[in-house]
Amino acid sequence: MMMLADMLNHRRSVRHYDADKKLESEKVRECLRLAQLAPSSSNMQLYEFYHITDPATLQQLAIACLSQSAATTATQMVVFVTRQDLYRERARTMLDFERGNLSRNSPPEKVPGRLKKWEGYYGKLMPFVYARFFGLIGALRKMIVYGIGLFRPIVMEVSEADMRVVVHKSCGLAAQTFMLAMAEQGYDTCPLEGLDSRMVKRILKLPRGAEINMIVACGIRKEGKGIWGERFRLPFEDIYREI
Repeated sequence: MMMLADMLNHRRSVRHYDADKKLESEKVRECLRLAQLAPSSSNMQLYEFYHITDPATLQQLAIACLSQSAATTATQMVVFVTRQDLYRERARTMLDFERGNLSRNSPPEKVPGRLKKWEGYYGKLMPFVYARFFGLIGALRKMIVYGIGLFRPIVMEVSEADMRVVVHKSCGLAAQTFMLAMAEQGYDTCPLEGLDSRMVKRILKLPRGAEINMIVACGIRKEGKGIWGERFRLPFEDIYREI
């Protein structure tokens, strides 16, 4: 079994896959289940995973990915989609969970106070923080936090653009967790951002509020062709700071 260091060293952005070596869809699906264990801001999980195994859809997506070799040779793909438009539904789901969580795991005398906190957080704060309306709600949030920030520390990045970044960061963490889980299985991946997002949304029939975070091409690397040379990273001393 691979250790974490082994997985990190095995994982490369593989650009060409062996068509004769197929993936087991259930193993890929299990890797996506593990991806759900990635951290998610406020545990809102504002994303969806589209696991593509249909050959015709793979071909369409390869064109949408600008016919990159990683896309044209992939035997499966996963499209990571952000769903900020589902913030009210996900907030209600989290509040329902926390109600049950409190009843199962909190001392009875602590339940009312903790329940009030969660009702304020998921019932009021999260719907306000994730709401979008042509930038106006975000501007209102900025005014509020700047006022509060005069007196105490507070999160300042609350504009509508800021919250979009938050949603994409959480989705990106899930995608990276998926790629590491795939590496543990001996499977290869390549995250793709060079794509026509409008075309991808049409292919998958996604609603207007959905956004493409990335597409991860999946397969097993073709020997001698799958990896473009040696791996390069900046010297650690150039990016590491200890304070």
